[in-house]
Amino acid sequence: MFLTKEEEKIYDGEYGEVLETCMNLLVSLGDIYGAEKLIPISSAQVSGVSYKTIGKKGLEFLKDISNSNIKVSVPTTLNPAGMDLDKYVELGFPKEFAKKQLEIIECFKKMDIEIGCTCTPYLSGNIPIFGSHISWAESSAVSYANSIIGARTNREGGPSALASAILGKTPYYGYHLDENRIPTHIIEVDAEITKLSDYGALGSIVGKIVKNGIPYFKFKKLDIDDVSSYKSYKLKGLGASLAASGGVALYHIENITPEAKIVMKKIEGSNYKEIEEITITDDDIKNEYELLNSAECPDLICIGCPHCSLEEIKEVVDFILKNNLNKNNRFKCDLWICTSIHIKSISDRMGYTDIIENAGGKIVCDTCMVVAPVEDMGYKNIATNSGKAAKYLPNFCNSNVIYGDTIDILKKGM
Repeated sequence: MFLTKEEEKIYDGEYGEVLETCMNLLVSLGDIYGAEKLIPISSAQVSGVSYKTIGKKGLEFLKDISNSNIKVSVPTTLNPAGMDLDKYVELGFPKEFAKKQLEIIECFKKMDIEIGCTCTPYLSGNIPIFGSHISWAESSAVSYANSIIGARTNREGGPSALASAILGKTPYYGYHLDENRIPTHIIEVDAEITKLSDYGALGSIVGKIVKNGIPYFKFKKLDIDDVSSYKSYKLKGLGASLAASGGVALYHIENITPEAKIVMKKIEGSNYKEIEEITITDDDIKNEYELLNSAECPDLICIGCPHCSLEEIKEVVDFILKNNLNKNNRFKCDLWICTSIHIKSISDRMGYTDIIENAGGKIVCDTCMVVAPVEDMGYKNIATNSGKAAKYLPNFCNSNVIYGDTIDILKKGM
């Protein structure tokens, strides 16, 4: 792997142990995956934030780096933490967990990483441009950046994304290369896909089939307006579910995603290997719903995995107003609407937060049900509209799942 003279000095430890460790990590990755060089990145997004996921050793690692006074060299945002950083007492998070979580956040703060704590950085200012090289770690954000924006990133781990954020570089391999963004499967969707949970179920099915591949979707019944502009949160849900189910970091949708026509022209104009074609039917979607469901009555309804956009919050508000839910007629189980502090601030100004809280719900920032210690907080049966959460909750949180669309699961709490 070629290194510049400056990169060699960092690799040899001439600029200190922390930078040497970061460079050694990136070079090792590059050697493993056949990268010819390092390339500059325009932004980073770092995972490994919740104390639930990184534990004591992860915290010690972060303390070692932050105590060196090393700062990130490119704009860098942070993945969700294990709790709401402001309302953790009110929400009942365990005291010892909260103490460790705040120590983790302090480490990232010392590195000048933005403490936005969201899995949707593209909704909060970290918006790469088409074709730009980035180093992102959160699986759903990686999928969105690669697929919907057309930026270029591999699915980084927390340490490699942090190393890239500090050095401002990443190894040149994988999805950074044109030839590795070509579809491996054509997915003919002959099913009625309209609700957010339908997209989650579709992603769950296809992820298991393609397994780290690149699906190219052809929808026979897709209303383009239904996934464009402010409704793109449905594609956010699709990508999250694909990633959770099969490690998918990039997908294309005919006539929708920015590289769809580009990659199809490359396939049609070459002798590229035969691509497997798969058809998804209404029965497949129905069966996936059944597979993802393991309970009926929730003790927690949790929406926002990935974090809610303002449009998703408004859907909850509309439901509350339509059903006359208020201080005297509240949800009968806990309700978390997980989002970023950026989106919550707008929700506050719009009056949405007050409406939700009057009905017994909570706007929960900085975290979600997957990385929070919900299993230690008494929650056993969790209702969600997220295909990703439905996949992760049984193993990560020892939870039963009620899976359905937003309106369907809100009705479960009445």
